[in-house]
Amino acid sequence: MDEIEGGILSSIPPAALTLTLTRATIPMLHSRTWSIDKINPVEDLVICLEGRGHYLIDGQPRVLEPGDAMLLARGQRFQGWNEGPYDYIGMAQHFTLDIYGQHNLIAQMDLQSKVKLSRWGLLEPLVRQYRRSAPPSSVTLGQHHLFMYFLIAYIEDAFLAWRGQPSYQPQNADMIDLAVMKAVTTISANPLDPESADKAVKAAGYNQDYFLREFKKRVGHTPRKYQEFRRMERAMHLLEAGLPVSGAAAEVGYTDPYYFSRMFKRMMGISPREHVNCIRKSRHGGLLGMDEPDQERQLRA
Repeated sequence: MDEIEGGILSSIPPAALTLTLTRATIPMLHSRTWSIDKINPVEDLVICLEGRGHYLIDGQPRVLEPGDAMLLARGQRFQGWNEGPYDYIGMAQHFTLDIYGQHNLIAQMDLQSKVKLSRWGLLEPLVRQYRRSAPPSSVTLGQHHLFMYFLIAYIEDAFLAWRGQPSYQPQNADMIDLAVMKAVTTISANPLDPESADKAVKAAGYNQDYFLREFKKRVGHTPRKYQEFRRMERAMHLLEAGLPVSGAAAEVGYTDPYYFSRMFKRMMGISPREHVNCIRKSRHGGLLGMDEPDQERQLRA
């Protein structure tokens, strides 16, 4: 079955993120004589297309092969070389990614520095096009949007955990926004974990009653109700993919399909069977039956 939603960045509002490509794309074509030793003032995402690149990152060896992506963090010393016999080909992009205009989002996360991109079959032709079409001294709007796609793919594969934060002053709206965002993404990535909401609240580092109020103010649900909503969203995808009601219920942790159906209707406004019927009608030109105003009302119920 195709992968469905639930990535760590899936619930961050797009308007909350600011991606800046700080220089033109580097279309890497490195022969055996290539070597580098430097420190970047910004983040650098490197993706290998052909050959092999050898690196020493803060003294730790790394080897990049086709389909591998590696993040070089700002201020991190790295050395690179090609042991041959073939050219090392790929792309590198310097960037910054901020949340709410002032917080470095990358610095909030523990990430594996190097990963094999899980969707490489889909990404490879896009990376080749990105590299091939890169202007030598500027950045295009198309590149900006496509690079965000690469960056999200890397983060989804590399994410380990949100980094711990010091205690923040409750009146600092930016900090509570960031804490709620982390809780939302943690719950969204793990909606089937019975303790996901409680873990997210505990990890926020705020007084629990205060944080629950602020979470509901921003999201429209308590953390537990938000988790339940995300479970039902996952069930919707499963129903749309062809699973029967009992199968979708089991996949999202319900042993009783009748109780699942009641909870589904309470959260989503229609029963599972009604949702399936709406999907069938939409395939033949009918309305889906869950338009944007409906979704907004349900999210704030």
